[in-house]
Order: sequence, then structure tokens, then C-alpha cells
Amino acid sequence: MMFQPLNPLLHSELRLAIMSLLISTDEAEFPYIKEQTGATAGNLSVQLDKLSAAGYIEVEKTFKGKKPCTICRITPKGIKAFEIYIDALKSYLNINKTGKAD
Repeated sequence: MMFQPLNPLLHSELRLAIMSLLISTDEAEFPYIKEQTGATAGNLSVQLDKLSAAGYIEVEKTFKGKKPCTICRITPKGIKAFEIYIDALKSYLNINKTGKAD
């Protein structure tokens, strides 16, 4: 059996957590992602930049009143990459069509 390669960009714990959050919602603000992942603001910013540079997410910088607001959304390319990553993980877990491990 051949294992499918795992996308190194998504194989990072924090980037995977970000993608997992965004795939289940239309959009998320920076403080929410930070809270949910437990990441520092600096590390989260770096990882969001990497995902954005790959075209997996879009980052919109706006304002709420006078306060800056960063909103993140997963892109169609990001959804596809996430789905491929999950399928590759399943190949490592050797899950058959019934959902049971062999």
C-alpha cells in the first residue's frame, strides 16, 4: 500500500487548526482564531500569512469603529487542499469505506 503524501503546509499543528476552524464557518475574526487555537498573536499572524500566500485563505483587514479588525475566510483552493489532506490522513489510518479501521 502506498501512502499519499501529506501537504507540509497543512501538516503544521497550528495551520491545521486554523484550516479546521475556517472550513466549518464562513469567516472568523483574528481574536476568535487566537482564542480557539491558543496561539500567540505573533505566531498566528505568521501562520495566517503562510496560508494566505498559498491561496488557502483570504485575509481582510478592516475596522470596527476605530479598532482594526482582521477577518479570515477559507478559499475554494483551501477547501480542496484541506479535503486532499484529510484523504491522505485516512490513507495512513487505513480506513476502509465502512469507516472502520482495518
